[in-house]
Order: sequence, then C-alpha cells, then structure tokens
Amino acid sequence: MMRKVRFVDPGRLYQTIKDEIDQAYFDVMTQGDLIDRSQLRDFEKNLAAFVGTKYAIGLNSGYDALHMSLRAAGIGPGDEVIVPAHTFVATCSAVVNVGATPVLVDVADDFNIDITKVEPAITSRTRGIIPVHLSGWMADMQSVMEIANKHNLFVIEDACQSLGSSINGKRAGSWGLTGCWSFYPFKMLGGYGDGGAITTDDEEVANFARRMRYNGEDRDSGEYYGHGFTCLLDNLQAAFLDVKLRHLPSWIARRKAIADRYRQALSDIPDLVLPHYTKPGFDHVYQNYTLRAKQGTVFSEHMKAHGVEVLTQFRKPYYRHERLKLLAGYFPGTEAISREVCSLPMAVEINDDEIDYVIETTLKFFGR
Repeated sequence: MMRKVRFVDPGRLYQTIKDEIDQAYFDVMTQGDLIDRSQLRDFEKNLAAFVGTKYAIGLNSGYDALHMSLRAAGIGPGDEVIVPAHTFVATCSAVVNVGATPVLVDVADDFNIDITKVEPAITSRTRGIIPVHLSGWMADMQSVMEIANKHNLFVIEDACQSLGSSINGKRAGSWGLTGCWSFYPFKMLGGYGDGGAITTDDEEVANFARRMRYNGEDRDSGEYYGHGFTCLLDNLQAAFLDVKLRHLPSWIARRKAIADRYRQALSDIPDLVLPHYTKPGFDHVYQNYTLRAKQGTVFSEHMKAHGVEVLTQFRKPYYRHERLKLLAGYFPGTEAISREVCSLPMAVEINDDEIDYVIETTLKFFGR
C-alpha cells in the first residue's frame, strides 16, 4: 500500500489540542454566545497584541479584509491600486469590486512584489499599494513604505499567508493602514471554516470596519453609518482561533525546524531553488515551503504519484484567465515562477517520519 503524506491534516492537528477546542465549543454553546460576544472581542484583543497594532476587527474572510480595507481608505472608481502579478486572485478582485483599477507589477525571486517595478507603475490616479507577503515571507515593507510616503499612497498589507513574520521585529500587518488576514483552514492559524480580520492603528478605520461588517450598524448605539455588509467573524470560530493563537509561537518554531530539515537534505540539488532567503532582519515563518523545480509539473506529478500532496499555486497566473478581463502585460518573473512553483508539505501535525519520506521521494526524482 502506497504511503500518503497530506499537505495539511486538520483532523490530526485537532487531536493535539482537542481538550482546549472542545472546552471552547462547550463554553460558547452553553452560554448561547453565537454572534459578536466576548469570545470575538477577546480574540480581536489578542490578535492585535500579537501583531503589534491597537485594533483588530474580525471578519468573514481574507477577501472581506481586503475589500473592507479598500473601502475604509476611500478607494473607488477612477482610482488605481498597485498589486503583484503573482498572488491569489482575491487581492486583485477586491480592487475590482470597489470599482478601482488594479495595476499589476511583476514579482522578484522571493515571490513577492518587485520593489524596483513599483514606482514606475505609479500614475496620477494611483491611490494605493497592496504588497502581498507570500508563504510566510514578507515583502520589502521598508521600501514599500518609503515609496508610499513619497507619493502619498495608502498601503494595505495582504498578510494572509504570513502571520508572525517580521522585519527587524516589526510584524506583518502592522506597517500599512491595515493588515489583512485569512483564517482559511489551511492557514497556520486556521479556523474550522472560513474567517478573516484586519489589524490597524487607525481608530477611524477600526470603527468603519466594525460597523460596516454588520450592515453599517454601530451595535452599541443602534445608529447606522452607511450601507454595509454582512461579514462578521463567527463567534464560535473566534473562540477556536483564540485557542490556536496561544499555540502559534511554538507552531512557528516547528515549521522552522521542518524547513531546516528540507534545507539540509535538498540544498545541493541544482534543479531546485529553496525558499531560504538572506535579507538581514527578515524572519520567515514558513506558512508554506514553496520551492522552484526546474522540471515543473513533472516534478509535482512525481510527488503526487508517490503519495506526497503538494501545492502548485499558481500554475496559471490569474491575469491569464480571460473571464477576469484584466488589462495586463507580460510578467517574466511571474511566468517563470508559475512554471516551476511547488510547495512541499509544511504543517506542525506532520511527523518526522513523514518529512523523511517527503525528502526521500524528492531525492528519488533527482536520482539521489
């Protein structure tokens, strides 16, 4: 029987914190705390403290965080927002859905926005930049903020894949007007269903998001502040996420240990480019262990055929999907990454024996 190594295994992870998760469930259900109760507020307070911001506002998804952030910044029709060409489509879709125009720029070898391409893309209509921190590694936020301050632009961080990452101790999600978070189940802080949040130091932005997530209503006064949305983080999910947040530092340490094992075993293979970067002060938390394989799909299919679940985001760049109707050029960095990208299993619930098997299967492909 062929071995199987799952990319992530939420059921196995649940077993490691079962007592705490079960207690959170029973507390919520026994008290009937289903919508906007203390569990949500506790999680928001703890998330803000972890990220290093004054406020956190729980929302229904990472997309809602992006969408709400753009609206809070007043970005809309006639405006342009710079986004990377290599990312999940939600980053771009949020811009489109507020009526603004996404302006795509290429990415660098670390998969994040190429800072040298940002300033040439700025026009008189540019209002914001959305850098994306992919796979646990932050974009060059020091340079992004310098450009944004120079041109008076909003910065909205798509930090959905990099909770806990930092540059010189300043964490992702604390640099821009907002940081945007996803608690999709496969994230290292994942719920049992979808969820999201924004973090911010701006009180007006926090109030806007807190009201607009609940149909525009201030729940304390009952006053409506606009035509809002229904995108409140579920109270039960907030309780679960608060449990998991307490474990996140140790989970990040485990991810780094797994990444180091991959590095030691695979670093001398010429056809692989591993995600170990050397920018001083940058901290990689390895949401994903995303490498580049010269053999592209052939390598990925080999891993799958031998029972190793891998992720190949994004083999087809989002801007090449015709129905999205994006006016985009050719982005050589993104195109090259898309041909070669492959993420190996990376999760705290994967054991050492399974990591050994992933390494063995990789080495076998390269005749080692």
